[in-house]
Amino acid sequence: MLPHGRPSWLASKPVTLAAILLVLFAPASQGFDLESDAPIRVKADSARLDDGQGIATYTGAVDMTQGQTNLTADKVVLYQDETGVTRIEATGRPAHYRQPATEEQGETDARALSITWSASEERVTFEREAVIEQDGNLFRGDVIHYNSAERIVTAEGAPDQDGGRGRVEMVIQPRSGSNTNPDTQDTDGSSQSQ
Repeated sequence: MLPHGRPSWLASKPVTLAAILLVLFAPASQGFDLESDAPIRVKADSARLDDGQGIATYTGAVDMTQGQTNLTADKVVLYQDETGVTRIEATGRPAHYRQPATEEQGETDARALSITWSASEERVTFEREAVIEQDGNLFRGDVIHYNSAERIVTAEGAPDQDGGRGRVEMVIQPRSGSNTNPDTQDTDGSSQSQ
C-alpha cells in the first residue's frame, strides 16, 4: 500500500491511462488540421454558402476529406474567417470519423451523433453515443472532450434510466511486447519472479 491507502499497482495506472488516452485521442485532434494549407474537400447532396457570415452548410450524405482523414455525416457546417476554417460541426446517425494508420498508431475510428472541432478552443468534442476506437482500445461515453493544447481528456456518461449518474467505458489492450516471459509462468498462468 502507498500513503493515503492507494494500492501500489494503482501508482502506475494514471500515467499508463493518460498515455493511452493521449495516443487514442491525438489523431482525432489532428485529423482535420484547421491551420493546414491542405484543402478540405466536401461532397454532399446539397450546399448553402453564406459568404457574408463565413458559413458553409452541407446536407445529405456528406463526405468530407483532408488528406486521408475522412468524415461522413448527415450534415456538416464549416465556419470560416479571414484565417480559414475555424470550426467544424458534424451531425449524423451517427457522424463517423476515420483517420488512417500511421507508423506509430493504428487507424482511428470514431463516431457520435455530434462531432465538433474548434480551432480557437483547440478542442474536439464527441457528443451523444460517442465511441472512439484505435488498435483494439475503446473509449465510450455520452460526451468526450479532448483539449489538444493541454492534452486533457474528459468524459461524461449519460444519465441512466433511474436518473442516476451515467458511466464511461474504456477497454485498454495489453501492450505488445510486454515484459511477461512465458518461461517464468506457472501452470496456472501466474508469473514467478526470478
